[in-house]
Amino acid sequence: MSADPGSIRADDDPALPNLVALDASADPHVITTPARTGTDIELRIHTTLTPFDVAAEPWIPAAAGFAVTVIVHIVDAQTGRPRYLPSTEPAEWARTIFSTVDAAQGYFLGAVDPETGTHRSGHLAYRLYLDTDRRVITVPRQVVTCPHYLLPTLDSRAEITIPTTT
Repeated sequence: MSADPGSIRADDDPALPNLVALDASADPHVITTPARTGTDIELRIHTTLTPFDVAAEPWIPAAAGFAVTVIVHIVDAQTGRPRYLPSTEPAEWARTIFSTVDAAQGYFLGAVDPETGTHRSGHLAYRLYLDTDRRVITVPRQVVTCPHYLLPTLDSRAEITIPTTT
């Protein structure tokens, strides 16, 4: 739990994945927490790290590194069925996870499967790209399967705080 009750902080919450130390594997790091903005809504936050190595294309350099994918499943706490929740709280979780590599920004992909680009009800997807030394890079165009929208930094808007029990 963070020292500031009411906000998630990567340096204080041991449940958050550390993107510098996280291994690339098929198993996602999972956090389950109640949503602060909805009654009986639960967030199931899956974070995966996937390596990529893409060849150069005309006018586009080759790139290698890792795609960090954060998928926030928004479900009814009782039934597990998808529920609606504004994207503000899921985006704050993504930003906080991304901050474990000093990144305040990433990309919002929307309610899509990041691998196929097809619509997926009940979840929101976010991505961050790292080079082989785990430093943040811009999205390599060769790996884009769906639109990527730059996630605004918290500095440009009022801070959002989320009390956690994880």
